[in-house]
Amino acid sequence: MPTPIRRIIHIDMDAFYASVEQRDNPALKGQPVAVGHCQERGVVAAASYEARKFGVRSAMPSLIARRKCPELIFVPPRFEAYRAVSAQIHAIFSRYTSLVQPLSLDEAYLDITQPLLRRASATAIAEEIRASIFEQTGLTASAGISYNKFLAKLASDYRKPNGLFVIPPGKGEAFVAPLPVGTFHGIGPATARRMNSLGIHTGADLRACALDILKHHFGKAATFYHGIARGVDNRPVEPNRPRKSLGKETTFLQDLHATPELEQAMDKLVTLVWAGCLKREISGRTVTLKLRHSDFTQLTRSQSFPHPIQNEAALRDAGNRLLAPLLPLAKPVRLLGISLAGLSVAGQPAADRQLSLLP
Repeated sequence: MPTPIRRIIHIDMDAFYASVEQRDNPALKGQPVAVGHCQERGVVAAASYEARKFGVRSAMPSLIARRKCPELIFVPPRFEAYRAVSAQIHAIFSRYTSLVQPLSLDEAYLDITQPLLRRASATAIAEEIRASIFEQTGLTASAGISYNKFLAKLASDYRKPNGLFVIPPGKGEAFVAPLPVGTFHGIGPATARRMNSLGIHTGADLRACALDILKHHFGKAATFYHGIARGVDNRPVEPNRPRKSLGKETTFLQDLHATPELEQAMDKLVTLVWAGCLKREISGRTVTLKLRHSDFTQLTRSQSFPHPIQNEAALRDAGNRLLAPLLPLAKPVRLLGISLAGLSVAGQPAADRQLSLLP
C-alpha cells in the first residue's frame, strides 16, 4: 500500500504579541505598536502591522525603531497573557491532530495526514482552525498548506496577514523557483548573502547549483538546500520536540581583521539571540562562542552559569568575556556565532533544564 501524501498545515498568528496588546487595550487599535522597552539596549519583540509600514521589525533595536517611526508606542511584554492565548490556540489544534510541533507561542506545524476529525480537505480544516481561533481569541491567523513543512511555511507567509494559501503536490518546485532565497525558512540573512555572492538569488538558481558545489560552500546544510530548491523536505512534524539551544551566527562577505569590527558583529548577534529568547520566553545557562578563521580553522569557547542569563546585557558581557582572550586576532575571521544552551522557560528554576515548547 503506497504511503499517503502528507498534509501539513503551518499556522502563524498575525503580529501575535502586538495583536494581543491591541485587543486588550482598544486605545492601541490602528496604532503603530512595538512590544518591548524603548531604552538604549532595548529590542523590539514584536511589531504591529501599522508599525511594520514604517520598517519596524522584531529583533530591531528599540532606538532604531523609534527613529523609523517617531509615533511608535512601546508596550512592555506580558508573557502570561501571550501564554494563555497560546494555550487556547493549541487546544484548538488538538481537536484535529496529536501531531503538533510548536515553533514558538504563536506558530506551529500540524500533520493532518490522518486527522482526528474528518473534513472535506486540508483546506477545510485550516479554515475551520482559523475561524475557531478568531472566535475564541479575537485574533487572526495565517495558514499555509502543503505536502511538507518547508512549503507549508512558505505558503503561510504568502498571504499574510489573515490569509490562507495552498501549494499542492507537484507544484512545489515551480512555486519555489522565482522566490528569493532570503525568503526561505532555514536560510538566514548571512547565508542568503553568501548565496547571492555565488550568483544564487532565487530558488531556480539554487536548483541549478550542483550538490557538490553546495557542500563545498555550505557543508552539511547543502543537502537540505538542494532538496528545498526542488520542493523536497522529508522532515517529520515532531510533537513535544525539546529545543536544545538557541543561537545566531553570521558568515562575513569579507573576512574581518579589526577588533572593533568583530565586537560590532558580536553586538548584533547578541541582540538577535536575545530577541529570540524574548519571543520564546526562554533563557539558558551556557553561553557558547563560535569563531571560524579565514583558513577554516574553528574555535569554540563556552561558559556555564548557575542560573539562566537574565537579560541582553548579561548575554553581551558573557560573549565579550569569551571573545576577549582571542584578541587581538591572530588570523582574519570569516564566521562568528553566539548561542545559549541549557534552556529553560523564563521564571522556572534552573533545574528545569529540558524545555518543551508546548505552552
